[in-house]
Amino acid sequence: MALVDVAISCLNSIREIEEEVKDAIVYIDAGCTESFQFAGAYPLFLELGARAVCSLENMTSLDAVADWNSKTDCANRIVIMTSRLLNDAHRYMLRCLTTHDAVQHCTVFTSISEGSHSAIPDSPLGPDAYHEYETLLVQDYNEHTKKSDKISKDKGVSNFSSALESLTMEPIISENVDGSSGGEEGLVVSVRHFPLIICPFTPRAFVLPSQGSVAEASLSRQHEDSLSFGLPPISTGSMSDTDDVPPGATLTAHFLYQLALKMELKLEIFSLGDLSKNVGKILTDMSSSLYDVGRRKRSAGLLLVDRTLDLTTPCCHGDSLFDRIFSSLPRADRFSSQAQLKQGVPSINRPSLDVQVPLGELLNEEPSKIRESGFPVGVEAFLRGWDSYTCDPQNVGLLNEYDKKSTTNWTELLNGSLVATECFRGTPYLEAMIDRKTKDGSVLVKKWLQEALRRENISVNVRARPGYATKPELQAMIRALSQSQSSLLKNKGIIHLAAATAAALDDSQSAKWDTFSSAEMMLNVSAGDTSQGLAAQISDLINKSAVAALQAKKNEKTDTSSRGLLSFRDALLLTIVGYIVAGENFPTSGSGGPFSWQEEHFLKEAIVDAVLENPSVGNLKFLNGLTEELEGRLNRLKSEETKESPADDQLDIDALDDDPWGKWGDEEEEEVDNSKADESYDDMQLKLDLRDRVDSLFRFLHKLSSLRTRNLPLREGLLASESSFSGDPSGNKGLLYRLIEKVLIKQEIPGLEYHSSTVGRFLKSGFGRFGLGQAKPSLADQSVILVFVIGGINGREVLEAQEAVSESGRPDINLVIGGTTLLTPDDMFDLLMGQFSHF
Repeated sequence: MALVDVAISCLNSIREIEEEVKDAIVYIDAGCTESFQFAGAYPLFLELGARAVCSLENMTSLDAVADWNSKTDCANRIVIMTSRLLNDAHRYMLRCLTTHDAVQHCTVFTSISEGSHSAIPDSPLGPDAYHEYETLLVQDYNEHTKKSDKISKDKGVSNFSSALESLTMEPIISENVDGSSGGEEGLVVSVRHFPLIICPFTPRAFVLPSQGSVAEASLSRQHEDSLSFGLPPISTGSMSDTDDVPPGATLTAHFLYQLALKMELKLEIFSLGDLSKNVGKILTDMSSSLYDVGRRKRSAGLLLVDRTLDLTTPCCHGDSLFDRIFSSLPRADRFSSQAQLKQGVPSINRPSLDVQVPLGELLNEEPSKIRESGFPVGVEAFLRGWDSYTCDPQNVGLLNEYDKKSTTNWTELLNGSLVATECFRGTPYLEAMIDRKTKDGSVLVKKWLQEALRRENISVNVRARPGYATKPELQAMIRALSQSQSSLLKNKGIIHLAAATAAALDDSQSAKWDTFSSAEMMLNVSAGDTSQGLAAQISDLINKSAVAALQAKKNEKTDTSSRGLLSFRDALLLTIVGYIVAGENFPTSGSGGPFSWQEEHFLKEAIVDAVLENPSVGNLKFLNGLTEELEGRLNRLKSEETKESPADDQLDIDALDDDPWGKWGDEEEEEVDNSKADESYDDMQLKLDLRDRVDSLFRFLHKLSSLRTRNLPLREGLLASESSFSGDPSGNKGLLYRLIEKVLIKQEIPGLEYHSSTVGRFLKSGFGRFGLGQAKPSLADQSVILVFVIGGINGREVLEAQEAVSESGRPDINLVIGGTTLLTPDDMFDLLMGQFSHF
């Protein structure tokens, strides 16, 4: 039986729209850009005959000139692909159509189904959403065209002609009887569904695009059991009303329903967690098509899991090269940075999944300096071909007369992204890497580089240690493999992956990650002893981070990561981990929290002192409105210190004055004293306000520490994390590992709910009295298991999930892991402490 491959399914879906793509300009939004980047879909669009693939948000009239197929006629067809609700992408689509006035036909593909549009309260579209939007888009387009024509006639200027029209010198009909543009029959718009806009990291692991409507939708409303808009609420068993579910749950359910239809899977649905149960119920209500007897479908099990059942795993720095890369490398910028408020809940600004691989910096031995020739000759000539439009034609042949701006442009042009479909002898690079830990993964990348060098007959003089991989070794091999244009293009997949690995193994990044891992291991060890020891460990981390920040300021350094030191923000993340671990080990140590009043008092004082010394620690929600005042106080104290230091010598002279009463009653001195008194009062009030904010922070930490006791599936202890002091810096196995391990041995799991199909419920209620009821199926009986974590996953969980299947002795299991988004420790900190947190 064929294995499920989500990456190949994405590419096959694109092949199915060949007729629409051929000879058309394809516009894709930011979410589709992420999806097609990982799937390696851009060469496929060229193969299918697309004129060009362009950004929808950054479109210009010149996009029509960039024709891959070198055609001379004007493009009269446009394909727009979006991962957003149609009403959210409307302004971009309208601008695209009004810019290209030669377009006669526009096909819109959206990953959001008609059912989703009608189910979301924010959407103005109904059950027939696609047809309604076709009419609305044409109406708005005609209206805009009429207004533009009127403005042009009033100003006495001719209609705007596009760049393509001026190049081809072909007339374009811009006015028609009905006011539409593009031809005598007017603009024709058709809207269709394209569900498989996902980001496949491997054939068996995927997440949703970070800038798509599903990933951006809120997963909870603000109440006593919620933690963040971007995370499911705590599973207390009280969330049962499916009429008031957050929009993220509804969109997730419709996405999974359409995914199953597209991949022809008949789902047996299981859920763990309150929000997952609501998603399962929505899926079951739509399941008439899923259980259509007339269609041959492959049976599969769907396991929905709430992210809130395990917050420790994504907050920790585990032994995963994949996670190191996504945490170390910069991400592409988002197109929209402001959260839109919809129905009282904001849309979540998830970080982009498109990591920027710094290949240009690695090829340049000294990226911070301008040298005569920063890159190998072959690479430099290759880049000049891309950057020739910015160079003076008289200087094209001169190799050593390029300014700093040109060098920077070359470096940016060489930067690349990770592609899941790039393979080495049939083995996808990312799949092999995500299934290995840091050491094994980096050694594998080094081995691939050596194989590529042997294939190109290139020798490298570098000292290599067997069984290890370092940044200098990888950098030397990358430079050798990039000497020629043909070698660079032929091996671009392994070169980009090796460059990403080298950046993650850089001393500054590696030292900080290892420091985090050691601190997390010490917290686990302290949790096995006493609450006093754990509280002292957390307090020590906070104090050390404050001292490191002060020392860095004295040395005029803003970054402490190069020495492996933790910032105050890092200490707060470790505090979150410490409180969750404390709640699992000391649930009743204090009133409302895992620590005693005295232990927690010391922690509060440490945080207050750290904030006073370094108020600009980042976007912390509990400091909203106080940051500017705290920074002003700190600057005032610094200025007073600088004023007092040179006045020390003057004090001795004043002490010798024969008339000490001469200044008695001086009004100016009284004003200074009053001013100091006012400042002292303001400082006291500011500190009181800060302590109130810190108290609210600790109330939130108490909520995090109660996750084990408040989450119903974790109360009986079968899925709770187990203490482990084996020295593994990644700590204990995550929830997914323990869950899959118990599922495959058919162990009863508290809180795991099975959602019967319509037929199953009928058999249970109707024929059950005659002994003909349908037996409850088991996930272990399925050959295909899809695990979807609502809230997000990380690379370590994918690795551990595959380990659980391997250790079960069930090679027939085809396990697919999916999630709302990819989570790094920084992402978790932003969700729990940033603007989307629920304090």
